[in-house]
Formats: sequence, structure tokens, C-alpha cells
Amino acid sequence: MNVRDESRKDSGFILAVDFGSTFTKVVAISTEKPEILGTAKSPTTIGTDIRGGLNNAVKELTAQTGKLTFTHKLAASSAYGGLKMVAVGLVPSLTAKAANLAACSAGAKVVKTFSYELNASEQEEIHGIQPDLILLSGGTDGGNKDVILHNAKKLAEIESDFAVIIAGNKSAAEDAREVLTRSGKHAVICGNVMPVFNTLDTLPARDAINALFLEKIIKAKGLAQAAREMTMPIIPTPLAVFECMQLLSENLGDILAVDVGGATTDVYSMCRGAPTLPGVTQKGLPEPFAKRTVEGDLGMRHSQETLIDKITSSQFETKLPDIESYRTACRSDYAYIPPAGSPHAHFDQMLAGTAVDIATTRHAGYLETAYTPFGESFYQMGKDLTAVKYVVGIGGPIIYTDDPASILQNAATPTRHATTPTRDNVLKPASPKFIWDKKYIFSAMGLLARVDKQLALRILESEL
Repeated sequence: MNVRDESRKDSGFILAVDFGSTFTKVVAISTEKPEILGTAKSPTTIGTDIRGGLNNAVKELTAQTGKLTFTHKLAASSAYGGLKMVAVGLVPSLTAKAANLAACSAGAKVVKTFSYELNASEQEEIHGIQPDLILLSGGTDGGNKDVILHNAKKLAEIESDFAVIIAGNKSAAEDAREVLTRSGKHAVICGNVMPVFNTLDTLPARDAINALFLEKIIKAKGLAQAAREMTMPIIPTPLAVFECMQLLSENLGDILAVDVGGATTDVYSMCRGAPTLPGVTQKGLPEPFAKRTVEGDLGMRHSQETLIDKITSSQFETKLPDIESYRTACRSDYAYIPPAGSPHAHFDQMLAGTAVDIATTRHAGYLETAYTPFGESFYQMGKDLTAVKYVVGIGGPIIYTDDPASILQNAATPTRHATTPTRDNVLKPASPKFIWDKKYIFSAMGLLARVDKQLALRILESEL
């Protein structure tokens, strides 16, 4: 891609690139207006050279905007399935959960979370996953050292080329690194994800994950040459969306976003999530204001069989008499977009709605019932999202459908207007407004915010 020989030089322009697992998306931004000048996409050329898809997308973009000279070229990537991680902690509801939250906030795809002492079968499972990174946590500072050291030894025995970030008890961190380094593993230490009981500190782990993404993943995944053409380091796409959501929440208040993709469905919530119903007590690890979860089994193309299994045979007959023709089309081309109005398009929309429903249910908090001598008590696990004002739709399956709102409706629970708790109550948004990323710009705005936060916010306001 040669963006230096372009002729339109009357103002500043920024190019934002998103190397996705299915499509490479590009956005041209004017810094003077400010406005989006154009957007384009092309299938990601994972099998050959990732720059091929980029060049194709830029050619399409140039046809819309004319030739531009870019003062900044920014990029994010989730190609090749993104940053595949495993989180290891001590207690499932505490340090293991803290490690998972830290990894997700950095834009990683957390494939599995392990707790307590790793055993031989779990070692084999990690070897089978072949993760890029492992986030090893466990113990508050000055607390339990035995488990994190045991797990460091078990990870050292696994014959696989993954890096390890140690984010646990500072009293054991150096010993854990020594064990891993002796085995040939690349290991780094960062701040504890839970330095004090029930207190999260995910930023050091997030920074360490980003640093290893640049050092290891970019080179390993063949993105090094593309990275040299950018004016800033490439970051994981989910991190760019995460930072866009944080920026947007400053203006809109409490928001939830669902990003339905070919490989995963990601959910982002920007809210405190404290109990809103009377008589409910928060239980478990405090939830972060900015939270992301990733569902690797809910991809529209790479793992669509999970979604298809959730739909009944009667729905198949109504929406798609020939399910095999749909499966064949998707398997032969992961970038497949069904023709508008076709039976395939209707079924695609149904699958997207199913992905939104399951992913937001997993992300949201819920109520547990406890029976006491004084009657029923209710405890909230996770975040209460009932008061969320906006649900934002991101991703091709939402953007390119005939009815995005009907898909996003699955993120809400309209009946949650009761003033008293009920059993098995999933705390999804009660009556939100639905908006969607029509031009596929959320990752671009997250990238832009790293250069000019106010410019990104002004464009988001005008586009949404």
C-alpha cells in the first residue's frame, strides 16, 4: 500500500484499519470537518499476505474519496482469531475471575479459565488449546504462595510456545518467573490483579498483555510488515472497541454493546451495575465499571454449529427449509453475506439474535435466592444492567441485516419492571434504546481516540 503518493493534501486525513478475522475494514477520517469521508471492506487475506486484503479495501476506499495523504495510519487486528489466552488463578470467584477480567479488558480471547492447582489433565488441555499467552495469577500480595508456584511449575512442563504474564502474589512472582524462564518460557511480571482481597487492579496486566501482543503476536501472525506501515503500534481490535465504548459512555451514560463477529461474540458494559432493586445484596467480586466478555463458541461462521444447535427444528422449517445449503455456503466462504431478503438472510438474522441473547445473558448479573429463618433473601451476582440506557450493535451480522433492532432486542428483558426481585432473574437491560454502528467505525474511533479524543467523540456524536 502506497499512501504517500496521493494528491489530496488540502487538510489532515487519518486512515483507520481493522484487520478482522473475516473482513479488513478501512475508514478515512477528515480532521478539519470533522467527518467520516468513506469506509470500505475486503475479505481478509489470511492465507496469503494480510496486506492483500488491506490493499483491496484501500482501493475501494479511494474510489469513494479520491486520493488522500494520511497524516496518521492506525490499525487494530483480530485476524487469525485474535489474541488467544488462558487465565489461571486460585479461587474461581476471586483471582481466577480477576485474571479473566484483566485479559478480556486487554482485548484477548480467553479460551479457558482454570482455578486451584493445575493437574495433569488440565496440562494436556492447555497443550491442546495452544494459547498465545497465559495470565497466571493467584493469592493477594503477602497471601497464598503455594498455588501460584505449583501452577508455574505445571505450566513450565507443557511443551508449547506460549508466553506467561505473572500477575499474582508479589511475594511469589520472582520465584514463579525463575521456574518458567528455566523451562524456556518467556515470562514477565506485572502488578497483582488482586493485590488486596476483593479489590481489582487490572491495568498492569492489561498493559503487559498489550506489550506482549506487540512483541510476540504481531510477528508470529505475519503482521510485522503491515505494522511498519502504520504510524502507531497495532492493538487488538477488541481493545479499540473497548476504548471507544469508554469514550462513548462519557457522553451517553450507562451503555451495553454487543459485537457479533465471525469468530466470537463480544459484550461490553459501561456502568457500575450496583443493585437497583430493594432488598438485594451484592455478592462476590466487585464488577469493574468497564467490562468485556468474549464468547468463543458464539461466532457466526467459525463456530456457528453452537448457535444452530440452540434453534429448534420447528424454527428451521419456518426460516430455512434447506439448512444444509446455508451450512455449505458458510463453510465454503467465511466472508459469506447472504443476499438481502433471501431465506439464508432470514436465518442469519435468527442466528445473530441467538448469539446476542446467549452472550448478553452470560455477561449480565443474576439474582440468587437464599432461604433464612426470616424469609427469602436475594443476592446479586455480577452486574445489574436493568437501568442501562442504550444497547449498541456492532458487527456485520447486525449492521448488514434488514432489521438490526430485532436482533438487538435479544439483549433486553422488557419485563424487568418489577419492584421486587424474582427467582432466576437475569439482570439484562429493561427498556433500552437501540443504536448500531452503521458504518463499522467503532474500532476506528477507538484508534482515533488515541490521537485525538475530542475528535473521536465529535464524530461518534454525529454518526450515532
